[in-house]
Parts: sequence; structure tokens; C-alpha cells
Amino acid sequence: MTARLQLAGVSKAYPGVVANDDISLSVAGGEIHAILGENGAGKSTLMKIIYGVTTPDAGEIRYDGKLLEAHSPGQSRALGIEMVYQHFSLFETVSVAENVALCLEGRLDLPALRLRIRETAARYGLAVDPDRIVMDLSMGERQQLEILRCLMRDPRLLILDEPTSVLSPQAVEQLFTVLRRIAAEGCSIIYISHKLDEVRALCHAATVLRGGRVTGEVDPRQATSHELAVMMVGSDLPIPERPASTPSATPRLSLRGLSGRPLGLAGRRLQDISLDLFGGEVVGIAGISGNGQSELAACLSGEALCPAGQVLLGETPVGQMRPDARRRAGLAYVPEERLGRGAVPGQSLTANTVLTGYASGLVRHGMVRFAEARRRASAVIERFSVKADGPGALASSLSGGNLQKFILGRELALAPDVLVVAQPTWGVDVGAAAFIRQRLIDLSRDGAAVLVFSEELDELIEICDRIHVLSEGQLSEAVPREEATKDRLGALMTGGELGPVAEPAE
Repeated sequence: MTARLQLAGVSKAYPGVVANDDISLSVAGGEIHAILGENGAGKSTLMKIIYGVTTPDAGEIRYDGKLLEAHSPGQSRALGIEMVYQHFSLFETVSVAENVALCLEGRLDLPALRLRIRETAARYGLAVDPDRIVMDLSMGERQQLEILRCLMRDPRLLILDEPTSVLSPQAVEQLFTVLRRIAAEGCSIIYISHKLDEVRALCHAATVLRGGRVTGEVDPRQATSHELAVMMVGSDLPIPERPASTPSATPRLSLRGLSGRPLGLAGRRLQDISLDLFGGEVVGIAGISGNGQSELAACLSGEALCPAGQVLLGETPVGQMRPDARRRAGLAYVPEERLGRGAVPGQSLTANTVLTGYASGLVRHGMVRFAEARRRASAVIERFSVKADGPGALASSLSGGNLQKFILGRELALAPDVLVVAQPTWGVDVGAAAFIRQRLIDLSRDGAAVLVFSEELDELIEICDRIHVLSEGQLSEAVPREEATKDRLGALMTGGELGPVAEPAE
């Protein structure tokens, strides 16, 4: 049988780095094929070559047995090749239906398109409302929209780059059902993920990259997650160290009766949220995407003002303060959306360091101290093993995982009293994820208060001293780490044990 996709000797080099080095692999029709590797191993470059965004320096690509020479993404789509990027490509100020319309040919008929979107979403079990504005969607909802846009074009080869990074466990199972269904219909799927348990559960084959080269091929169903991780990083993974927590005597961050819709009527209503966060501890916020995480994070960071209730840093009310005032008061924040919110894509790592370091010596008397900013950016690159071409590299040139490491390192360099971080290891390889989790634990044990929003229950159980669950805008009581299990947290995520809720006034 002719393979759907064949690569032979594909290579691509950039100044100072060989991204892909003599890569060969084959993907059969209806096969779900994983591409594994550390951040910077060459996975994204290879996918861009297949999709036609990047031209290889050497090698050949065959699609259904035919040589696929220099081609564009438009030509790829005409052949039935679709790709969902790790960083979404959506227009935020228009509706879901209008975003879908932009990827379809023919005359625009919005009423008919809305109906078609609803039918396709229902067929595949996706929660996509064609009338919602994209800027009001959670990251998980945006992921589903990206996948639906591809499914609307009946793909024959679907490339997914970290598709479950921001999905809840329930949404992941739903997505797997979708992927198995379209694979059974003959569509081949290239699946990039750092979640090895998911790869083992879903994929029929896996190719492992390290340093831009193929270092192994394996049936992931016959391997353990540990074996796959060792193949990726070339060594055993470190075991996180968790010294005993010694909480501060008074809270570093307090929420008092936080209620309302901070992101407007389309967003989730927060319902009487109260929380004390002490120095010396890591506290987790679990929950299914769309249950108020974005709204609560916005209230904490200052991206939205608190509709009702209080946010206190120490004893200082900050609920009506701008983000810069909160940063000067000791708060640091890592958003879940790296490009555009965590970092400016077209600016250098040095400039991105200034964005949040202005209050810690990088700006004096209105003048930017660029030499100090470069030094600080270089220190973050070195300490966090960020694969980048120095502090002058553009943020957009980094892989997703390396950019995440840089953003987190930039915030830790500020020595914050309180760190709020959303999805800290989204799209990060297993080795880097272990490093990041250790740094969060270390920061807390140095006296800071750390609040982590994550849909990775294993991650929260590993690093947190206690965990709350956010469900339908309501925060559960804390679950101590020693009592936290995936079953118990899962029950809370679906609304169990939360208790009665008084409906707040509009």
C-alpha cells in the first residue's frame, strides 16, 4: 500500500543551527503518527516543511506516492493537508463563524455556514458556538475552533501541534474520539505532543527526534512513558524535590467575595470567590477550561478590574489597580497565551525583558538600561537552558516550549512576592516541564506565594501544597495535597461537593 506521506533525507539549516538533519519517515493512510522530541528538536520546522511554510534545503517529500516539490500552504490545503498550529491563528474581534469562513472557498452565506458549523461540531462532539466572539473564548475553546476549521475542509492529512495543551481531561477524551473517528475514515494524522500517556493511548507509531535527527522509531502502545521520555531526552528525568512548606504568618494574596463578570457578558460569572495565599506555598487552581479561570486570572493580573469584592496584596487593596501598579506591589504574572500576551512576537528577548522588568531597575528616569536588560535576558537564557540565538533573538523565533521557559525565567528574575502562572508547562517537553515545576517549588520555598492555574491534574498534585477547583465560576474548598486524587478533583471539576451557591445580584 502506498504511504500517505513519505519523507526522505529532509534537511533544513538556519544560521547557527541545523533544525532538521537527514530526516526520513513514513505515515500510512489512516495512521495516527506521533512526532516526539524536546523543545527545539526540530519538530515544528519539520511540520512547516510538510505544510509548505518552509522550503527544505535537501530531501524529498512524497504525498500519496507523488513527489511534492516546492509548495505553499494554499497548495497543501488543496491537496487535503491541514495543520493546527500550537499558537493559534484566529482573528479575535470577529465571530467563530467568520473565522471559519476565512478558510473556506466559495460565496459567503453566514446563516448556512452557522448551521453547517453546528452540524459538524455536533457530529464530532465539539463545543463550538458559531455566534461567539473569539476574544471571549477560553484557550481550550479556541483549540476546538482551530480543529473544527480543519475538519470543515475534509482533510486527508491532519497535522496537530500540541492539540491537548489547554484541554481538560474530559475534552482530551472527546478529542481522541474525534481523531480516532477521522482516522478510521482514512485521514492520516501527525500528532505532536509532550504528553506521553496520551501518545501511548492514541498513536499507532512514533518517530523520535533529538537535535534535529531521527533517533528512534517505536510503537508507543508497546512502550512505557518513561521509556519514551528517555528516548526523547537521552537520560533519566530528575525527580522533583519538595522541601516541607513553612507558610508565612499572614497572607501574601487575599481574595474576598470576588464576584461578577470581569470580562463582560460573554464571560463566565465569578461567584463569591475567597482565598488566602501564603508565602512558602504553592496553591493550585484546577478546572475544566471555560469555568472562570481566565476571568479569575484577569482579576488577579489587573487585565480586568474586579466587579465586586476585593483583591489584596498583603494589606493593600489592588482590585482597581492597573497591571503596572500591581507589579510594583510585588505581583508577577505568566499568562497562558505566550505570544501576544506573555511576549511580543516581533520584539527581541531583551525588549521583552524590559516589558515586565521596568520596575526592577531596567528603566530609570524614563531611560531604558538596555545593557542591563541584555545581561538579564542572557542570564535567563543560560539559567533556563533556553534554545535561542542570544538575547537579540525575536520571541517569535523560539519554539513554544523555549519561549515558555524564557517568560517564566524573566518573571522569576524579578523575585516576586506573589507569582500567578497559568498553564506553566503548556507545550513544554518532559525534561523542561520537570525543570519548570522544580523552579516553582523553589520559588515558594524561598518565601514567595505561588498560584498555579493548570488543567494538568498530575502536575498540580505533584507540585502543590493544596488545590482548589473552579467550577462554573465557583471555587471549591482546598484539597490538601496528601488527599488530592484525580478522581476527587475530577468530581469537583464536574460540580460535585461544591455546595449551595447564592445567586449574586447583577
